[in-house]
Amino acid sequence: MNIGEVAKAAGLPPKTIRYYEDIRLITPLRDANGYRRFTEAHLHKLAFLARARGLGFSIEQCRTLMALYEDRGRASADVKAVAEAHLAEIDAKMAELAEMRRVLADLVHACAGDHRPDCPILRGLAQPAAAG
Repeated sequence: MNIGEVAKAAGLPPKTIRYYEDIRLITPLRDANGYRRFTEAHLHKLAFLARARGLGFSIEQCRTLMALYEDRGRASADVKAVAEAHLAEIDAKMAELAEMRRVLADLVHACAGDHRPDCPILRGLAQPAAAG
């Protein structure tokens, strides 16, 4: 397959595939003319990367997962540890977003939203952030 075909099959833009090649997440074959040539194995790896990135795994986490994916002697505990660490990151981000939402909702609720210049939202934004 050429890059256009594998991109369509994997659901990734060709630019992303070239980037994955540049950072050595994937290594396509090269024809005599220098064109990239992808096999079914490459397609599976690209689909794997697309799914992992879709779940928010970082490039380095994807690199680790790809190495584990290719290692038939891997321990599933190693894979689980990567996934658990990422899940903890997601939970932390969700907690941070929930707190952001709570603060902003309080500010919006406190604002009359009328013709007066006094605005609790602007006053709240001017306050130093609480130490966490």
